[in-house]
Amino acid sequence: MATKTLDITKEHCPMTFVKTKIELSRLQPGDTLEVLLTEGEPLDNVPRNAREQGYQVVAVEHVEGTTHKVTIKK
Repeated sequence: MATKTLDITKEHCPMTFVKTKIELSRLQPGDTLEVLLTEGEPLDNVPRNAREQGYQVVAVEHVEGTTHKVTIKK
């Protein structure tokens, strides 16, 4: 099982989930994607959209400042 990291802290909706979805599609079942994003719309939308797409949101953690890390398992 592999873990990949995607930094979308400089992206804005809807590109935040578009880029996340592309990375998730590249993963093998059981792999994990750690998404670095900012609070606000990305933090609200990325975990919700991932769940709606059938992925497992393992954790949402505050990193520093306005940056958070969302861990998603395929």
